[in-house]
Amino acid sequence: MRIEPTTPQTILQLKKRQPNWVQRFKNFALVEKLNNPVGIGLLVLLAVIVAVGTAKFGFVFGGLVVVAVVGLPALCAVVGYPQFGMVVLLVLAYGLFLLGRLGIPGPMGVVADLLQAALMLGTLVSLRRHNDWELLKGPVSTMILVWIGYNLLQIANPSAVSRLAWVYTVRTVAIVLLSYFVFLYNIRSIKFVRLIFKMWLGMSFLAALYAFKQEFIGFSAAEETWLHSDPEITGLLFIGGHWRKFSIFSDPVAFAYNINMAAIFCIALIAGKLPMWKKIVLGIFAATFLVSMLFSGTRAANVLVPVAVFLFAIINYNRKVLIFSCIGAVGLLILINVPSGNPNIQRFQTAFRPNEDPSYKLRKFNQERIKPYIYKHPIGFGLGATGGWGKRFGDGSVVSNFQPDSGYIRVAVELGPIGLIIFCTLMFTILRTGINNYYRIKDPELKMYTMAVLLIVFAYNIANFPQEALVQFPSNVYFSLDVALLTVLYRLDKQKQAQLAELNKRLTLT
Repeated sequence: MRIEPTTPQTILQLKKRQPNWVQRFKNFALVEKLNNPVGIGLLVLLAVIVAVGTAKFGFVFGGLVVVAVVGLPALCAVVGYPQFGMVVLLVLAYGLFLLGRLGIPGPMGVVADLLQAALMLGTLVSLRRHNDWELLKGPVSTMILVWIGYNLLQIANPSAVSRLAWVYTVRTVAIVLLSYFVFLYNIRSIKFVRLIFKMWLGMSFLAALYAFKQEFIGFSAAEETWLHSDPEITGLLFIGGHWRKFSIFSDPVAFAYNINMAAIFCIALIAGKLPMWKKIVLGIFAATFLVSMLFSGTRAANVLVPVAVFLFAIINYNRKVLIFSCIGAVGLLILINVPSGNPNIQRFQTAFRPNEDPSYKLRKFNQERIKPYIYKHPIGFGLGATGGWGKRFGDGSVVSNFQPDSGYIRVAVELGPIGLIIFCTLMFTILRTGINNYYRIKDPELKMYTMAVLLIVFAYNIANFPQEALVQFPSNVYFSLDVALLTVLYRLDKQKQAQLAELNKRLTLT
């Protein structure tokens, strides 16, 4: 038997052949799937710890164990696989309030915040590793950072009504916009864009069907309990002997706006170059969305589709669009003026006669009353100075008891004229970038998606005047997604055109 001499080189080779601890762990956990003495022993030990801990400390201990066993791997998956995390975030944002009504305990809003924080952490790690900071540059990114920075500086506002109100408000007003950078950096393929759209339309369709259930079958026991839990809720949702429907969302306004955006998206795609069967499906979806939206009783939402179609006709002017717009305008005029005893139709018609609406007159009066206070405070009264947080943490002044009923008015009161200028500049920059990118994009599919997303962003801006459209789940998350897509789709088009140019170059050389 021959014995090979032992040298430093042979020792090094033997060490390289031996599996390191990472390979041993993968073999232990993934290949063998804990089906070995050590794995069985660990599972038995874990079962004993859970049983004893739950018996001694109750369900709190069991919940902590579940968080550790499920939450930590999920957190690692979100950080390591951002596309998975984005899908979870978009689904969670849509079903956030439904989970609470189903009786699932825990602060689901905090879970959504932690999920967004994990995605931002994963994005920062990837940015640092690959040095891809160039992807995050641009006028929209700059304005978003300016807006977020201005909101953060409001903590030092000497005229702030409450510092604690700032803590509760800054998350939904500014911090959530950081999701824009997560979407902007991590959406890298048209396949993933299609997946997002299909998933969103699917969830919207289910939400619309649930609104039909509420309208014609009734509310669930949990929903009935919530509706009668507070006289203020009853007063807002029970109008003219008819309950306003909210589907799976927090309130009828959030439901109407989100389902309207899905309808606008479908209408924009119907005008694109798609097979007929897809247009028929999209038409069914759009009709379902628009009818279910009427159940919400949200008058401000009724004008969003006509306004979006008007912008579509301006940007994409041609004979077919002109004919379609004229037909739609005639149909809208008939629907506005046709006599009806249906309370949903009647409420729809009042949206186009605002001067006859007492609530609109009251809003105009309140806005005129608050103007002198706005002019005297150029940086505003601080985040959370108005609305619910102002009433809870404020000093009882006119501002604290003021209900803005408008995203723009809230910005003017809480952040002052300077904040309103920054906010309007941000929205202008977003729309300008989206319109420019639409005209630059050459791929028909990407061009179609850009138009649809652009119309949604424009509709959100219109919706933000009569209501606070950009601060509630899921609108705040999906608005960040839509703004990011206006740049992502253009980037994907540039990559595709570069690949086609390279392919043509190679074919020419051969």
